[in-house]
Amino acid sequence: MGKSAADKGSGQEPAGDLWRHTLARIPTLSGRLIYLSSLRNLASGAYEHNGLARMVGDEEAADTLRRSHARSFQDWLCLNLEQQKTDLQDYLAEIPAPAAVVSAWHSSASYRDWAPASALDIEKQLFAGDMETLLNLLKHEYCAASPDPKS
Repeated sequence: MGKSAADKGSGQEPAGDLWRHTLARIPTLSGRLIYLSSLRNLASGAYEHNGLARMVGDEEAADTLRRSHARSFQDWLCLNLEQQKTDLQDYLAEIPAPAAVVSAWHSSASYRDWAPASALDIEKQLFAGDMETLLNLLKHEYCAASPDPKS
């Protein structure tokens, strides 16, 4: 039997709560930005998450992901540079080869794809500028912490 509009709406709220709980398990804003941006198809701009889509449908899932990405991005922009650096360091502390990751991000500028499509150009520029500064700082810190024995 089909669900009424009221049933469908009430079924989506627990799914939304579950999604918020899932995001809350990612302890850093930078981790959330990376994760959420990975759910966006860069060619089409569509957000895709099969598990969430099975619970609420493709359209509602995409809208939830889009809103979550925009909210996480705004939260990141509200941090000062020191807080952003700490958040990024906390993220990097949990992954293998953080120095190589910082170097790859720095050389490829892949972090530019972490901004949601809905962000204003000035917000994207602010984000990119902050990331360039942070990656330069982190690159120097990682080099100082583990100098290349060949140099």
